[in-house]
Amino acid sequence: MLLLLPPSETKRQGGSNLTIEQVHLSYGQLNDARDLVLEDLLKLCKNKTKAAKALKLSTKQLGDIDFNLGIKSAPTLPAFERYEGTLYKAIRTSSFTSHEVEQMRKHVLMQSALFGLISATDRIPWYRLSASTVLPKVNLKKIWKEHQDAAWTKLVDMPIIDLRSKSYVNLAPIPANLDSYWVEVVAIDKKGQRKALNHFNKTAKGEFVGEFVRAKEAPKTIAQLKRVAKKANLGLEVEGNIIYFITSEVIRGKQ
Repeated sequence: MLLLLPPSETKRQGGSNLTIEQVHLSYGQLNDARDLVLEDLLKLCKNKTKAAKALKLSTKQLGDIDFNLGIKSAPTLPAFERYEGTLYKAIRTSSFTSHEVEQMRKHVLMQSALFGLISATDRIPWYRLSASTVLPKVNLKKIWKEHQDAAWTKLVDMPIIDLRSKSYVNLAPIPANLDSYWVEVVAIDKKGQRKALNHFNKTAKGEFVGEFVRAKEAPKTIAQLKRVAKKANLGLEVEGNIIYFITSEVIRGKQ
């Protein structure tokens, strides 16, 4: 099985001296699209007023424009170390062993607005670009829907567990011919009905990913996936192509 994660807006600074022009990202079929997106982002950032508006930056975040302008020469980190938002903190990557890093390499993918589909261990620089950003010339939805099919065709052998946020699902939908499952995090209300959770969504997904990669062998079946979810204190139910992670939280609001 493959886990597909979104990026996070919060990212760790620093990394090795290897730059994005010196490393090799997975799915080289996407390199032309990556170059087009990056060049348009760099062009945007040369006009700081327009960049601040397009990237939706606060006054305190204006320095991000200069970081973007330095992407080509910036240090790189494995993507699972670069991203440090709520989902990634819940994975607890800082405690990883070599086995867990290898599991990330084999079984965890990420999809960003700048790089498209990558392996969790691919080295990337710090950057600021989200799925909702409007670039001057490149339409992110159009370019990734057009180009990412070349990468999806490499993933026909294993089911994909899609843990992305909806904005990234819309950016590059998984083709219908691939075996995939969309994940929702829910709690059970007093009437026994599932209710989607927003505040615990990313944490639950991150804890699940952490248990997945810490397993001695990566799950291959739904039954094995349920055992991983249980270790993350989650129930797991499947309906069609939707996987529900069920938390122990009880919704007590108005019914």
